[in-house]
Amino acid sequence: MKGIVFTELIEMVEDDLGIEIADRMISTSGTSNEGAYTAVGSYDHAELIQLVLALSDQTGVPVPELVQTFGRHLFKRFSQLYPQFFEHAQSAFDFLPLVETYIHVEVRKLYPDAELPTFDCGIHEGNLTMHYQSSRPFADLAEGLVRACVDHFGDEVMVVREDLGDGNGTEACFCLTPVDQHRHGEVQAYV
Repeated sequence: MKGIVFTELIEMVEDDLGIEIADRMISTSGTSNEGAYTAVGSYDHAELIQLVLALSDQTGVPVPELVQTFGRHLFKRFSQLYPQFFEHAQSAFDFLPLVETYIHVEVRKLYPDAELPTFDCGIHEGNLTMHYQSSRPFADLAEGLVRACVDHFGDEVMVVREDLGDGNGTEACFCLTPVDQHRHGEVQAYV
């Protein structure tokens, strides 16, 4: 897993919860390098899991909630660091299909050793379906990214996640459905 994911997690914790919590997360996680990550390095994804488990112990926040929050943070950072990926999209429906066909292609050019999840998108009857599959259990991270994408573009859509496979976070389906004007008040429960 690319180091930018690790450095962004630590930065998010420092900014949102303070340096002391970040230090305790790192010191109690039992990671092999004691939190010394570089954005361009590659690290075992199990270390990210260790960090999040330690953060959950420190804060009392459930792991899925932490990982989804981190996904939201990552999307915001990616939009700041890589604005060229967002230039031609006006909505989540425009952007999300580009993840696999454009963004991951560009990432692989920069980092040929990157092991990325796959996202298979399709639009049917006005709904966008996004199938996530990975060797790593990060469907919660994907959900945070998807929900942040919806927020970024200001779309009024319901996002529904269905865990697939063994339900271990390596496979999920996200369905994005536009919210009708008469249901406008319900959108906050889903987005």
